[in-house]
Amino acid sequence: MEPITWLYAFLSFSFLVLVAFKFNSSAGNKKLKLPPSPKPALPFLGHIHLIKQPLHRAHHALAQKLGPIFSLRVGNRLMVVISSPALVEEAFTKENDVTLAGRPKLAFGTYVLYENTGLGAAPYGDHWRHLRRLTATEVFSSIRLNTFSFTRHDEMKNLLQKLNKIHAQRQKDDDGFARVEIRPLLTELAFNVVMRMVSGKRFYGEQEGFEHDEKKGKKFRELIVEMFKLADASNPADFFPIFRLVDFTGYTKDLTRVGSEMDALLQSLIDEQKHDKSKSTMIQHLLSLQESEPEYYTDVIIKGIIMVMLFGGTDTTAMTIEWAMSALVNDPEKLVKAQAEIDALVGSDRLINESDMSQLPYLRNVISETLRLFPAAPLLIPHEATQNCKIGGYDIPKDTMCLVNAWAIHRDPTVWDEPTIFKPERFEAGEVGPPKLMPFGMGKRSCPGITLAQRVVGLGLGALLQCFEWKRIGEELVDLTEGNGLSLPKAIPLEAKFKPRDVLSNALLEN
Repeated sequence: MEPITWLYAFLSFSFLVLVAFKFNSSAGNKKLKLPPSPKPALPFLGHIHLIKQPLHRAHHALAQKLGPIFSLRVGNRLMVVISSPALVEEAFTKENDVTLAGRPKLAFGTYVLYENTGLGAAPYGDHWRHLRRLTATEVFSSIRLNTFSFTRHDEMKNLLQKLNKIHAQRQKDDDGFARVEIRPLLTELAFNVVMRMVSGKRFYGEQEGFEHDEKKGKKFRELIVEMFKLADASNPADFFPIFRLVDFTGYTKDLTRVGSEMDALLQSLIDEQKHDKSKSTMIQHLLSLQESEPEYYTDVIIKGIIMVMLFGGTDTTAMTIEWAMSALVNDPEKLVKAQAEIDALVGSDRLINESDMSQLPYLRNVISETLRLFPAAPLLIPHEATQNCKIGGYDIPKDTMCLVNAWAIHRDPTVWDEPTIFKPERFEAGEVGPPKLMPFGMGKRSCPGITLAQRVVGLGLGALLQCFEWKRIGEELVDLTEGNGLSLPKAIPLEAKFKPRDVLSNALLEN
């Protein structure tokens, strides 16, 4: 949130209106035992001066002073931030899991996510439960994902071919290494995997013998970038209702335009497949359900599911692989250890595939450690209390926005030994899950696409390690500074040296 840009406009409103607003918004909480709150709180604005980027670090600093649960008020919203496994478990198990399964109604969900009817933004209730069952059985089930395993494998081979071509074209050092920035290639991989599963089309780069739509692909990519920027930003009207009268910042205007343009593109994909039923795609499968239950499986429901896949399976996947590669090139011994495990199982005659992951424990540990240190959602998607409840002995009023600082829990020294050190070996004693490790959330609103994410990340990282040697540009360690954003991007994209391993030629010739 960048409050300064619109703070002056806010202060220009009527002092009397703000006074009335202040008293109305706080009157119901005077007798409640709320979690501790930092001092001071600004009149009318609350703790807006403490909301700084990156949010997970700002909240962690406050937790160090106030404890593992604290409250903030920004405008008319009360927010509670949780930073301990015990309190997270209390919040998202048993009766509190239902109470805190709501979602705050935000402008992004209204204008982009179909009036908050999509799976990620929908309020808890019958509609959400139906969507959850639908996606669990018809979109993200193992049977459904297995039907697209070739697509993911094919896109991975395309990435390897691109890297091989880049290596051949670029200047090498004395050891045969060339330099590459890997983030754009990983973004292309993740986006094409999702869009091929959804529509049967590639929207990044051309591939011989495969349908390609460059114009539509460019528009899709531009809109996805804009949507992530808008999701990262904060809308003044979400916290100060008076801003709904006048869109001083242009945020609502931008949301409306982006939402409308994305809707038109998604509708065009659906319309194409209504007229051409020859493809085996996710859209085609959902359209078959529409034929039997047209009153529920509407085009809007289908578009909402596609949005979930785009948001949950593109940016976050690419960034997770980039973080893993960054950590490994900083620790060559661990990189070599992961390569040796893959070599011993897979050999040199074929490319790693998804079914190999169950027999590659160290590679899985590398991914778990990456998700611990660099969770794709450092602050889990906000929950909202649908009724009054208690957490840690404190009152949580209805409509309170509840945030979980997964990043802070993943680095808690009372939970993890040497928490800031990249150490995949810590998982050798067994799998660790929520509430100590929860990169995909916890409870009823946990991420439905966990299996897809694990498959793409495992396949992508495994293939990069199997087919190429990697090392740092120089002696200096790769910078692991985090950038701003909901999905924890690297502040400085990874640039590394690489060269093909002997297995690459065999892998690319594989039928």
